[in-house]
Amino acid sequence: MNGHESRPPGADAEADLAWCRDAVQDVSRTFALTVDVLEEPMSTHICLGYLLCRIADTVEDAGHIPPAEQAAALETYDEAIDPASDVSIDAFLTEIDPWLPPERDRSADWTVVANADRVLAAFETLPEDVQAAIVPPVSELVSGMAMFVERHAGNGGLRISSREELEEYCYYAAGTVGNLITNLLTRGDLAAEKRRILYETAEDFGLLLQLVNISKDVYDDYTEENNVYLPAEWLDEEGVEQDALVDPANRDEAAAVVDRTADHARSFLDDAEAYLTAMPLKHGNTLAAWGVPFLLAVGTLRELAARPEDALTERGVKVSREEVYAVVAAMSSTGRDSVSELRHQIADQPFHRAISNPQSR
Repeated sequence: MNGHESRPPGADAEADLAWCRDAVQDVSRTFALTVDVLEEPMSTHICLGYLLCRIADTVEDAGHIPPAEQAAALETYDEAIDPASDVSIDAFLTEIDPWLPPERDRSADWTVVANADRVLAAFETLPEDVQAAIVPPVSELVSGMAMFVERHAGNGGLRISSREELEEYCYYAAGTVGNLITNLLTRGDLAAEKRRILYETAEDFGLLLQLVNISKDVYDDYTEENNVYLPAEWLDEEGVEQDALVDPANRDEAAAVVDRTADHARSFLDDAEAYLTAMPLKHGNTLAAWGVPFLLAVGTLRELAARPEDALTERGVKVSREEVYAVVAAMSSTGRDSVSELRHQIADQPFHRAISNPQSR
């Protein structure tokens, strides 16, 4: 990561922001696409809001931190990002310091956690109304993650029990982010009906993306973080224990639950599309920023339908790089009236093949 670690956070606002922009590129290439196709000032607002969320997400996923210490660190972080609190970000860094990997072994995610003071310093330069739009949903995400860590403290990792708990988790992890985006988009004048539609569908947009990630990342979530998001009640119906879901002997049965989880994600597609077509293109917002992840989620659901068993192996499930490039290019040159058509094309076959072979549409 191209860093400015030698400068104290807050000493140079431009340097802090440049560091944060580099950090987004390193922690999530997918989300970096979103930041890159937004215009200013939305690009900066979303970049910093995302990093604030990513810090909490990294701590929550850390299997090497005992649950009590995890929850305590998240609660301190929640207070530190609250402008009304006297708790400083240094208090969070002090709590998390014993659990930081050595600098030479530090991933991009943990580098961001270690530089939480730099992220917050950049964030605090934003206008007050922007901070007020971002802090409440981030705080809800952080407190929700702390709650889940405490709830599953005796399991060695998260073990989702039911569809209801799965949706609850997805709300805290991603529905809150939908609300964050909507808070930013609805600042200033906006027709009441459009505002209503946005807030009614924002959480569904987030839940769609989170459920797709959960469906495709089963193997990595279990082997790398010891988390199982596929509901125990669904696995029980197939005769599979959560701690045996990646066992090859259970491949077909567990794949049926992956398919069921992906099918649940599909139930949010219509509302997620409604969110896209209602969002205002102001404050530097662009349709491509959110249309790309939506359409890539559609493509991932297509791949999951074809090979749900791959989500249970190192192979994983993902759309090709060629399709990503084709989707980005299409969304950068089209309007919201095309979203539905693109969705149905991509649900049918990889988009780069569809546009190279029009007769196959």
